[in-house]
Amino acid sequence: MAPRTGRPRPAGREQTDARPYDVVLLGATGFAGKLTAEYLAGSAPAGCRWALAGRNHDKLARLRDELAAVEGAAGPAPAPDLVVADVTQERTLRDLAASTRVLATTVGPYVLYGDGLVAACAAAGTDYLDLTGEPEFVDVTYVRHHATALDTGARIVHSAGFDSIPHDLGAYFTVRELPEDVPLQVAGYVRVSGTFSGGTFHSLVTAASRPRQNLAAARERRAREPRPDGGRVARAPLGRPHRAPTGEGWALPLPTIDPQIVARSARADDRYGPDFTYGHYMVVPHLHKAIAGVAGLGAIVAAAQVPPARRALLSRVPAGDGPSPARRARSWFTVTFTGTGGGQHVRTRVSGGDPGYDETAKMLGESALCLAFDDLPASAGQVTTATAMGGALIDRLQKAGVRFEVLG
Repeated sequence: MAPRTGRPRPAGREQTDARPYDVVLLGATGFAGKLTAEYLAGSAPAGCRWALAGRNHDKLARLRDELAAVEGAAGPAPAPDLVVADVTQERTLRDLAASTRVLATTVGPYVLYGDGLVAACAAAGTDYLDLTGEPEFVDVTYVRHHATALDTGARIVHSAGFDSIPHDLGAYFTVRELPEDVPLQVAGYVRVSGTFSGGTFHSLVTAASRPRQNLAAARERRAREPRPDGGRVARAPLGRPHRAPTGEGWALPLPTIDPQIVARSARADDRYGPDFTYGHYMVVPHLHKAIAGVAGLGAIVAAAQVPPARRALLSRVPAGDGPSPARRARSWFTVTFTGTGGGQHVRTRVSGGDPGYDETAKMLGESALCLAFDDLPASAGQVTTATAMGGALIDRLQKAGVRFEVLG
């Protein structure tokens, strides 16, 4: 059964085909942005009209020159145009949104720099993508811009990288291996080997410094968001530590944005059954490492509450830094899912290379191309990757090297 996403996309939505660009990438000269630009340079199809956007024309021009020289990045698409745009200038954001069918952004922390761009895309009927893992930002943009996007036909898709595509599409993939119209339980067990960039660290610290704002945004969204039809239930409760059924160590509850995204996909799609529960866990080999990791995260959260300590934390990791190509080449991720329902059991897995950057660039790039060129179910407003793209994006990612497997 197709996902239910409210009103169908307006008939006039096809007018976006007349815009000069199919895809625009904002923040292209940052660490994640440059990797995404390199991916699009090698993967965009012939005839794709695309552009790189950012504040500094000279940096954009140097990046375009670098893309032309990247081995393996001589894709069939023409060289990108360059567009100067500043996330602090509302007029430039309106012009940027009106120029393209799909706008992808890597400019974070999104709670500080993202709302104006979402507003511009919602008003212009432009599909929007980002890499956010910030629950406050996602909830705020739902409250402010979901209704407008429904009216214009814009698809506002957050978390189109490692947050939260492997988890969202992995749960979607798992559910389709289970019976229909029965209660379903799915759990995802995450293992990663990798590191993060300065931009990711800045987003983490910023989100940790805003507990009251996060809570207020979540409450306002709950007050406005409609419940699923027919008494259906979809939830993602915080689980308990336990031995991982994958046999790889201890499973610790992972309170990221990912389980929230999975639950929203389930609320939008009858295929997840009348009663759906999702659990999300990080797998660590030894309990003492788990305790040390929790303690370290707690120290960061505590320091983020104190402005001088927060500034000291942020100064230690420059926002434009990230892991080297050699380090990324050694990185990997797996998310193993267990699913039960109707007396049946299934185990699936999503896996790939460097989660935070190489694979995230691939996921964001393929999501942009999917929205721009694939025949997708009708959807509008703030929607998840599973709701907006589902199987079409899984197919794209599989062809690009991200593995979706049924293990048994």
